[in-house]
Formats: sequence, structure tokens, C-alpha cells
Amino acid sequence: MTPIWKKPQSKVTDEEYTSYYKSKFDDYDAPLKVIRQSTEGTATYTALLFIPSHAPYDYYSRDYEKGLQLYSSSVMIMEKCKDLLPDHFSFVKGLVDSADLSLNISREMLQHDRQLKIIAKALEKKIASELSKMLKTDRENYEKFFKEFGAQLKWGVYQSFGMNKDELQDLLLFKTSNEGKYTTLREYLDRARENQDKIYYAVGETVEKIAMLPQVESVIAKGYEVLYLTEDIDEFCVQILQNYDNKAFLNVCTDNLDLGDEEEKAELKEENDKSEELFKFMKEAIGDKVAKVRYTNTLKNHAVCLSSEGAVSVGMEQILNKMPGAEGQNIKAETVLEINMEHPIKEKLLSLYETDKDKLGEYSKILYAQARLINGLSLDNPAEISDLVCDLMA
Repeated sequence: MTPIWKKPQSKVTDEEYTSYYKSKFDDYDAPLKVIRQSTEGTATYTALLFIPSHAPYDYYSRDYEKGLQLYSSSVMIMEKCKDLLPDHFSFVKGLVDSADLSLNISREMLQHDRQLKIIAKALEKKIASELSKMLKTDRENYEKFFKEFGAQLKWGVYQSFGMNKDELQDLLLFKTSNEGKYTTLREYLDRARENQDKIYYAVGETVEKIAMLPQVESVIAKGYEVLYLTEDIDEFCVQILQNYDNKAFLNVCTDNLDLGDEEEKAELKEENDKSEELFKFMKEAIGDKVAKVRYTNTLKNHAVCLSSEGAVSVGMEQILNKMPGAEGQNIKAETVLEINMEHPIKEKLLSLYETDKDKLGEYSKILYAQARLINGLSLDNPAEISDLVCDLMA
């Protein structure tokens, strides 16, 4: 019998591909996409590849083993040849049949086989091309695919210090403040405001929690769209990308957020300079949990927020500390307690600094706790904060 991958594509039905895939790869669902490729020349081979409709139960575990079946003139010589797939396309299943490979070739020899490397590079380009085509012509199925395997593409950007980012960046999707829908980076910039030089993003556990962040509300109010990064890999991914189409990525919860004009900047600096002693006292009351206390003009309605300085953001601190092997390292972001310069709390704090420093210390701790809760962070001592609130209410 002629193997299915040897038959002309026009002679094979979708049902036959699905039946072959299910029986060969032990899947109960039809594949999301079938990819056929036959080439002659530098490397002669036939490939039949499948993109599954869902991730295997062990896909994101150490037990998962990537690889394609490898044939030589229709005779299988290896069940899973991992060298045929890069890690970022490890979800692909299928086979490669090449008459250029010896039936007796060993695993050690395969790793150095020139023909195999040529085939692997061609397959990588083919898979990327087919995914790009699916994104443009079959958006619904691409979004289904991305929900299952999008994190792997993001890891592909992050791995090898971004060597694959040019190949993968246009395949990435992110939820955004634009109705919470998936968007590509190109679509984000196509909707961006004229002369916008940044791609704004925020990090959190869910879209809903990110949307409630004070800085996000402020940025949206000024007419900018915000990417919502909800997966652990997301912020590492955008930091490796650094920019897209010469537009730098910017976390709205960092001290680099600057949406004011020159007059507003000058006013903010003047107010911060005038309240330097107040901030010093508040920082001492809070302790080493914050690097600084200052005013901000980036908030809309909220009294306070937490921002960060340096390479480690508040969101990244959480992710790094829960990674395997991070126990005891206690990685910390350089957090800053920012106070809304236009909020009535500003005058209250100034008044307490002159009349009741003990109560100001209590206010400082409560405001810091409030900022942590807004960011979705836990409190080190919730009982203390509860007692402070009750004392102020009494």
C-alpha cells in the first residue's frame, strides 16, 4: 500500500488525514491544520505535519518529548527525531521521509548530518509560514491554536537571547484594553495614536485585575491602548523584544511612565521637592519595603499606586520568586509608593506631618497596604493593617 504522504495531495481527503492523525498519534480530536511539503534538490524529502487542536496533558512538563517520525524511503528509522523541530515548534506532530538518509544511521550521526540540518531549517520556515497564513486567513482557528500553544512561541522569543524574535514576533497575540480582544503587535500599532512612540503594557493575573490598576486607567483615559500581559512568560518576552517597529515597550507601572507636558513635569518636580521631608518620614514609617515615596501625576481617581524602578518590575518579582529553585532568594523589585498629587489625601498627609506624626506613620502603612492590594499583592501582616484601620475609624 502507498503511504498517505506518498499520495498526491489532491487524492487525499481531509477525513483521511484526520483518520491517519488520530490513529498514528493517539489523539481523539482532529488536527487544527495539516501541512504537506515535498522538496527536491539540496535535500529531497516529503513531510506530513499536523498542528494539534489541543496541547497534550504533559505538554508543559519535563516529561514531554518533542520530535517527528523519521523515515528513509518509507521505512521508519526513528520514532521521535527531536533534531527536526526547534523548541518553539515542539507542539508539531508528523513525519519526514527522505531517501537521502541511511537506514542504518545512528542517533549520534544524525546530530551531525548535514542533510538533516537542511531539512530541519526548511521545516521551521514552512511551519512559521503556515502559522502566519493561518493568522491572516483563519483568525478564529489561529486564536484557538494560540490559546493552547502561544506560551511556547513566547518562550521561543525569550530563549537564546532573542535569536528567533524576528521570526516569531508577528505570530504573537496579546489581550488588550481594546475590548479585551486578542491583537498582534502590528494591529496594536495600526490603531496607535499619531506620534505615539511607546507600546504600553501592564502585568497581572487576569485581564480584569489589570484593567483595574490605577496606572492602566490613567493611560487609557489619555487615549492609549494597553497590552494586558497575564502569562508568566509575557514580560520576559517583551523585554527580549525591546521594541517593535522601533516603538519601545513600556510597563505603565514603572517610574518611566511620563505622559505629561513640560509644564506638568515642572509642577510635579516642584511639589516633590517641597515635600521631600514628608516623603522621608513616610518611608521610615513603612520601612525598607519601598525605595521611595513621591507624588505622581499619572493617576486618575486613585489615591496611591505602586510603581517600580530598575529591571525587575512588581509583576516580575512575583514570577521569579515562585520559579523552581528560587526558594530563599527573595528577589525584590525596587518599589515606589506614589501618591496622587491631585487627590485630597495629599493635603491630609501634609497636615498630619505638621500636627500628628504618629498618625501620619499609621496613614503611611495603610496607604502602602492599599497600594499592594490594588496591585494584587498580599500583605505581610494583614492583622496589623486591620488594627490600624479600626483605630483610625474609632
